[in-house]
Formats: sequence, C-alpha cells, structure tokens
Amino acid sequence: MSRTGAAVRAEQVSGRVRFTARAILLAVVVMLLGFAFIDPVRAYLGERTRITQLQRQAHTLEVQNAQLEARVKNLQDPAYLERLARECLGMIKPGDIAFVSVPKGSDTGSPHC
Repeated sequence: MSRTGAAVRAEQVSGRVRFTARAILLAVVVMLLGFAFIDPVRAYLGERTRITQLQRQAHTLEVQNAQLEARVKNLQDPAYLERLARECLGMIKPGDIAFVSVPKGSDTGSPHC
C-alpha cells in the first residue's frame, strides 16, 4: 500500500498523468471505431437527403399530373373546345356575325390561348 501511495504522490508532485498500455490501446480502438463509422454515417445521411429530394419531386409530379388530367378532361368537353375556337382562333358558326373590338395600344391575342 505504501508503494501505491508513493506513486500517487509522485504523480501529484510531477503534475503529469501516466497512461498505461491498456489506456493507449483503448484510445486507439475507440479512434479506429470512430473512423470506421464516419463513412457509413455520411452515406446514410446522403441517402436520407436523396430520399427527401425524390419525395419532393414525386409530389411535384403528382400535382402536375393532376393538372394535366384536368386539362385533358377540359379538352374532351365540346363546349370548352368551342369556346377556345371562338376566342383563340376567331372561328364562328355558319350564319354568325363576328364583331371584333380592339382598344388602342393593346394586344389582339388572348393571354390564355
């Protein structure tokens, strides 16, 4: 016991901490494990980011798909097609009289055609 007490007093006096071989080996193993997990964690985080981007892209495409389906449905409606033909192409039915009034300084085309 006196030997251990002397060793403790010697460390207190010198102010240095002595590392044992076990402590050094443990530190090396911990560092190696840390380095071994860096790349898989980085890959995991990258894949999570990619999944989030793909989910956003899928949502955007679903919204666009719904808009296009609504457009297709409108284009199959004869009344809508007739209105487009009259407004955008200036077409009229036989026997109709077409009047076109164009204000000064404005474009003649409709913005939705």
